[in-house]
Amino acid sequence: MKERWDLTFERIKDIKKEAQLPAPLREYAVHVASFLCELFELTKKTKACRTRSQEYALWNRETNERLYSDVLQDHYETCFANPAYASTCFGKEAGPFLAFLYAEIRSAISAAAEGDEEEVLIRAELFVQIYCVLSEDVKEVNITKTTMKELKDILYWFISDYYEIEAEKRVGEKVDPDRNFATRLVMEADLHTPDYLYRYGEYISDNERKISAYLASLPEETIAKMADTYTEGYRIGFVKGNKDLSKKRVVNIVYPLGFERVVRRAIENFAAMGLSPTLMKSTYSIFYKRPRTVISGYYATRPSRQYDYDHREDDALFLDGALVTRKLETLREAYEKYRDLAKEHAGPAWIDTFGEADFEPVDRPEALKYDEHQKKLSLRYASESSELINTYIPGEERSFTIIAFPIPEIGDDFASIMDETIRINTLDSLRYESIQQKLIDALDSCDYVRVLGKGKNHTDLKIELCKLKNPDKETKFENCVADVNIPVGEVFTSPVLAGTEGVLHVTRVYLEGLSYEDLELTFTDGMVTGYHCANFDDEAANKRFIEEHILYHHDSIPMGEFAIGTNTTAYVMGRRFGIEKKLPILIAEKTGPHFAVGDTCYSYAEDVAVFNPDGKEIIARDNACSILRKDEEKRDEAYFHCHTDITIPYDELGCIYGVTANGSRIDLIRDGVFVLPGTEELNDPLYFLR
Repeated sequence: MKERWDLTFERIKDIKKEAQLPAPLREYAVHVASFLCELFELTKKTKACRTRSQEYALWNRETNERLYSDVLQDHYETCFANPAYASTCFGKEAGPFLAFLYAEIRSAISAAAEGDEEEVLIRAELFVQIYCVLSEDVKEVNITKTTMKELKDILYWFISDYYEIEAEKRVGEKVDPDRNFATRLVMEADLHTPDYLYRYGEYISDNERKISAYLASLPEETIAKMADTYTEGYRIGFVKGNKDLSKKRVVNIVYPLGFERVVRRAIENFAAMGLSPTLMKSTYSIFYKRPRTVISGYYATRPSRQYDYDHREDDALFLDGALVTRKLETLREAYEKYRDLAKEHAGPAWIDTFGEADFEPVDRPEALKYDEHQKKLSLRYASESSELINTYIPGEERSFTIIAFPIPEIGDDFASIMDETIRINTLDSLRYESIQQKLIDALDSCDYVRVLGKGKNHTDLKIELCKLKNPDKETKFENCVADVNIPVGEVFTSPVLAGTEGVLHVTRVYLEGLSYEDLELTFTDGMVTGYHCANFDDEAANKRFIEEHILYHHDSIPMGEFAIGTNTTAYVMGRRFGIEKKLPILIAEKTGPHFAVGDTCYSYAEDVAVFNPDGKEIIARDNACSILRKDEEKRDEAYFHCHTDITIPYDELGCIYGVTANGSRIDLIRDGVFVLPGTEELNDPLYFLR
């Protein structure tokens, strides 16, 4: 390692001085080489640090701003990592490739912060290989097809060769508490000053600095309230799911930087349950690239969301069947190595955030994109990797929890919104449980439900419900209180697909960080058969946007969940502060009826009996797709590996009513108001708006 390190570092220093490449390739090579030299120096100095003060002096605000300056939103348009800009410099084939190369090298910043020499070194060696080909073959700006093929071959074998090492590291970070870089930072740092934030190596914005300072100002009892709600929800999830938490030893904590004071208290709470934490970084490397961005570790505000959007399918450069097979093999080997720790993994505990400015991506034609074959390969990997992980961390034995808080970017009312969010997250679960049971009792008597929009919302849906064989012991809907899914406030079911039909429409909705205008999905027998939005002037672009970010490249996906949100307090918060569109789906789904497209809420755990507080078993855990897991020939068709909730707010809601076997109608909501006897109390917060 030392020999490779010294040789590569010296070669890259030489590249900074060489001039044989034509401009602008020369400028690109010097820029990337200079960036790598800084990563080399930071990695070496980090390894040499002996105290926290030395680390903080090295990883400070000045270093952070310097490392991320050229991909900040204001600078990104003329950055070599921008495939559109790179294409103007190097051509439509070489441009995206060289933009990818720089983006991949940039993904090693957090590795440098951990002193991980290997992660920095392998990317530096890749750059040297690419540079050598360019310096030998390219005498003018245009790069020939022969040279491009050679460059892509180098990349292909780089990816293939290092999959094994990368998979082992990633799985280890997920299940092994001894890999505790971030845990030690959270538990040891002085959290009364934001200086510790830069130690992560992630981009640190005003959001992280301000939330850290705000939490530092709160009394310990408020921090305890936030953390206790979060960890108690996790514990209750195991109780409700009839899962034995005492068999588990590891919890994966996912959190936004700046929330360390809450996380520190949560770690102490989890320790009392016998759980040790894993705090892994969210990585943006090509080795973990997936069409759907899944946050699986600690994370921070991104310097440019367009940058992430442009690079979401960079593996289109090399993805083929052999590499998918290789990736699955190495993932299996990694989990096999950590088999014992994986078996003791209890599942993730997420802290989510909301309040970022709206993001409407530019769909750049220069950005790398999957072809049709690669779309199928990405789905194959998603399916088989999920099944593999479920083998080592069985879904029927694990649980999760998720809670959300605002970030300062939400505006001047941040402190008030935070206070109100804490109140919403800690509402009286028993009160909601009793009211929601009245909704469930009514719905259990119905064969199907109708949902109609009003005004500009033209939703018209019929949702078919499962049949109860023993109504005294069975129920169709889960009574969801504040456990895995905080805050309290919904009843939900897995619809029967056959007979579920109609149009779901929302005038505007924010899903997975993306805004949708006039989103419309058409269902036939529970499957999406048509879709439209008004984000772009080009209808084909609208279709692609939905296909990529809601269907996730599937031809069609089912309605996996129908729910009625009951948290009118959260709805009023959104209206009061004008942040309805900024609420995360975790809260937004509680503010009206919502429909999840994709898998059911019980995916990979359908065979585990789940009971409501009244003792009745929730039997609507499967649908016609998920049941295919029991068919050896069709099991690949059982899951879609996505679950996207789409909510109709109360003010766009005409009515929700159930229809019984004899045709009787039971009204639940009319004109955005609960009308079922025993649920009227839910309307009390709404009077604030009148």
